[in-house]
Amino acid sequence: MADYYTLLTNAGIAYETACKAAGTPIKLTQISVGDGGEGGVYNPAATATALKREVWRGPLNALFQDEKNPSWLLAEVTIPPDVGGWYVREAGLWTDTGVLYAIVKYPESFKPILANSGSGKEFYIRSIFETSNASLVTLLIDDTVVKATRAWVMSYLAEELGKLDGKQSVRVAASTNIVLSGAQQIDGVAVIAGDRVLLANQTLAKDNGLWIVANGNWVRATDANTSAKVTPGLTVMVEEGTANGDSLWHLTTNAPITLGTTALTFKMLAGRTGIAAGTYKSLTVDEYGRATAGANPETLAGFGIKDSYTKAEVEALIAKTSALPVGSIVAFPVDAAPPGFLELDNSVRSSATYPDLSAYLGGKFNKGNEGVGNFRLPEARGEFLRGWDHGRGVDAGRAIGSTQLDSLQNITGVFDGYLDITSASGVFEKSNLNTAPYPLNQKEAYHAVTFDASRVARTSAETRPRNLAVMWCIKAWNAPVNQGNIDIAPLTVLAQQASESNQGTAKVATQTQMVEGTDDATIVTPKKLRWGVQIQKATNGYIVFPSWLGGVIIQWGTVNGTIGDQSAPYPIAFPNGVFQAVVSMGDKTTGVMPGITLYATASGMTSKTTLTVRSNGTDGQGASSARYIAIGH
Repeated sequence: MADYYTLLTNAGIAYETACKAAGTPIKLTQISVGDGGEGGVYNPAATATALKREVWRGPLNALFQDEKNPSWLLAEVTIPPDVGGWYVREAGLWTDTGVLYAIVKYPESFKPILANSGSGKEFYIRSIFETSNASLVTLLIDDTVVKATRAWVMSYLAEELGKLDGKQSVRVAASTNIVLSGAQQIDGVAVIAGDRVLLANQTLAKDNGLWIVANGNWVRATDANTSAKVTPGLTVMVEEGTANGDSLWHLTTNAPITLGTTALTFKMLAGRTGIAAGTYKSLTVDEYGRATAGANPETLAGFGIKDSYTKAEVEALIAKTSALPVGSIVAFPVDAAPPGFLELDNSVRSSATYPDLSAYLGGKFNKGNEGVGNFRLPEARGEFLRGWDHGRGVDAGRAIGSTQLDSLQNITGVFDGYLDITSASGVFEKSNLNTAPYPLNQKEAYHAVTFDASRVARTSAETRPRNLAVMWCIKAWNAPVNQGNIDIAPLTVLAQQASESNQGTAKVATQTQMVEGTDDATIVTPKKLRWGVQIQKATNGYIVFPSWLGGVIIQWGTVNGTIGDQSAPYPIAFPNGVFQAVVSMGDKTTGVMPGITLYATASGMTSKTTLTVRSNGTDGQGASSARYIAIGH
């Protein structure tokens, strides 16, 4: 037998048997403690009907079944801090009828009292005993007397709160399957021991839930470690994480749920869905009303509109049912044909460039010299257009597209009488010959008749109505649907990189590329070529070549002087040094020219800012001036 235990007494067993026979519950009301009397610690027997020496008795705080063993009953009591001053070595459970139902051998513990011991505390006793009729055992308590320990209250509250759907937030939520052991990186966050984590994507869905990180094996969070605490609709906030930070999750699995067996499914109620913030014309929404994708389509198909024509279909309809199909002739009052039209000028055109018009005309106006793959346009310059007779009989015998010369409807008339007409011209003709001319009378008479319409009407070299000069054009293509199939093969060469041997396309070089001088695939503009070049065009002047041309500097000028050394500053300083300085005679006031020597001194050559010239004269005269050219960089 164990060192400490609880026994049902014989009296308690008899009481239990009687209750079972009568069908009444076993009612436990009180618990008592004792110090074991003078003998101290002892082994209680089932024959006991009372404690050896009872020191305190009070109402039971709680009586409940053990979760793992339903035949075990747990009785609890709290002894208040204002009683004590004795040892507790035995305890007893009492029925409502005063029967000692069970007796407990309790580990020796001292219950202090503040008045005598200088210290006081609540004393908590839990007794565990086994009965075959645990479901019949009830607890009768007086709520005004029973007291609960702070630990019991906190434990009770934690248990009850743990059964609520709303849970304490977790630090992160894992988006993939993870190993339930040790500290690790989850959703961009390094979790450590003690952190709460939501697992929603475990390979074994039964392992999903709320967990506590540990250096070893993880354990489920206390508010979600039993089936009673993992309820449908469980919700939890996620605090951190790249993908799941600041999101709200809930359990969608329906009851009944057996923790560790039932597959648990968690879904995000609110939070980041991967769609960037912004304004969208089209949204994809999940079952919780969250926008999970967005787009800004620019076509009807992008909006899912099916009862409309696409751009290609509309263009095809325009090509077939245009108000001005290919081949239509339209007059324009300006000298430029609009897009889609060609002037009717009898010119030759490429069938490849204008396939629709070529197919429509069918070579009707060709003369035979157009060449392969070409066709000819009608000629309408200076012409009036006339509707084809097409069987009406007004202009019978005409073929459509044929030309017709100008003509004037015939005008006829007759002059008759006693006229002496000997000649006729123009619209007149002699007729009705007079064989017996009428004798001349004494009156003045005209013997000829002429006809001239200009005396009464506007006349010209042609017969025409009033008109407006226009340019007749023919519809050549349905812009922009079909402007002709142009062979772009010759253009491919121009699209290639230009080189010395290939006419192609080249980019304009940047200033850096020009200065470096290593790129042979770009071209340089005149402005960039001028970069870095400096020049002073004067008696004392210089040319500075840019760094990309070596940075050479050429300077020139004059030095005034007599016998001895004379110095003159360069127009600009050489940044690095002088390569050579060449000096020549400027002029000489007196003396013999060949008697003078002139040269740059060695020290003068080393200066970057000043040239020193030495002049020696054999006749006592020196050069009054010298000219120089200096080269450096």
